Amino acid sequence: MPGDRALDQSPAGLLSAALSPGRAAGRAGPAAPGPVLVGSMACADDLPDGLVIADHAGRVMVFNRAASRLTGTPARAAAGADVRQVLPLHDADGRCWWACTNPYDGLSIRTRHPEMPLFLADGTELLVTVSYVRAPRWATPQRRHPGHPARAGGEVQRLVFGLRGAQQRARLERSRADLVSTVAHELRSPLTSVKGFTATLLAKWGRFTDDQKKVMLETVNADADRVTRLITELLDVSRIESGRMEVHRQPVSVPERVEKIVAGRVAAGDPAGRYRVVVCGGLPETWLDADKLDQILGNLVENAVKHGAGTVTVVVEPLETAGARAVAGVGQGIAVSVRDEGDGVAPELVPRIFRQFWRAKRRGGAGLGLYIVKGLVEAHGGTITVRQAPEGGAEFRFTMPASQPEYG
Repeated sequence: MPGDRALDQSPAGLLSAALSPGRAAGRAGPAAPGPVLVGSMACADDLPDGLVIADHAGRVMVFNRAASRLTGTPARAAAGADVRQVLPLHDADGRCWWACTNPYDGLSIRTRHPEMPLFLADGTELLVTVSYVRAPRWATPQRRHPGHPARAGGEVQRLVFGLRGAQQRARLERSRADLVSTVAHELRSPLTSVKGFTATLLAKWGRFTDDQKKVMLETVNADADRVTRLITELLDVSRIESGRMEVHRQPVSVPERVEKIVAGRVAAGDPAGRYRVVVCGGLPETWLDADKLDQILGNLVENAVKHGAGTVTVVVEPLETAGARAVAGVGQGIAVSVRDEGDGVAPELVPRIFRQFWRAKRRGGAGLGLYIVKGLVEAHGGTITVRQAPEGGAEFRFTMPASQPEYG
């Protein structure tokens, strides 16, 4: 049937046919008026975005399930109806899109409208893309469907609307705004310090003692490290979000890496009695990325020191001892718990604690550390959770499979 020929039996074929003016016009003339068959609608329902196709008279031919969900209009009610009534689109200033654009009688050289935010009558915002399917300019009046007037070359045969919800775009815009705000705030403080101290030293070098100069230069060095750390975190976030985080596995002794992290903090001035390391027997051989494991442990220990209280305890044990199920397809793994004796994490905050820019306090860093930790753990095929520690306080616990490499 001519009405079905323009629509293939797959989502890709559906779009291809709808956007190809020569396929229908070059064979049997324009498609017969009226809605398409239910079988073609089933193909359109496989598409993730809303798809609305109207014929030359403005009658809705295709109205898929996603379009029904986004507009609130049942597909049966939309089929065969006037597309201008089904999609009463207007812009942010209240101007009718149909009246301003005049898609059926406007410029014959238009082929599409790029994605734009438009609103329905009830205020629902949609991201709308419009494509024109026109009669070929080489078509002659004799090549027409029986019973219908001849059409001039370039006349609109179909209008194809792509619909997307605006919620995802709003979330992305908020995320970008949070990123800009957070980075600007985190960079302003150290850069102000660096600028102030270097300007002072350059202007009044001879007036300061060597000890004073040393203190100023140490402050500049620490602030430069802070900026470098923030840039490194942002790069890690980018790699995690794009799926480009590379893991270079090698045999790693997790207890040794824990001892190294603790020794580094003690050497930096923390009291040795603040930390306790518990290692259980029967640990499997683990193939992990040593640098990323250090980053995970360092972030978790620093988080416990900064936001917790009392002794920070790090427990390393096999998954079987921890009472956890082994990772599917691996059979063996390791579990590491970092506990403090502070106030713990409120249950309502647990779902948000691993999100970007989440901070327990107003002045607590960029809020990227735990997000990066979760990304690094998952890059190893592991999981991370937070719960109440046995002695009170918070317990961050991550598991990783042994992941012995495959040879051959």
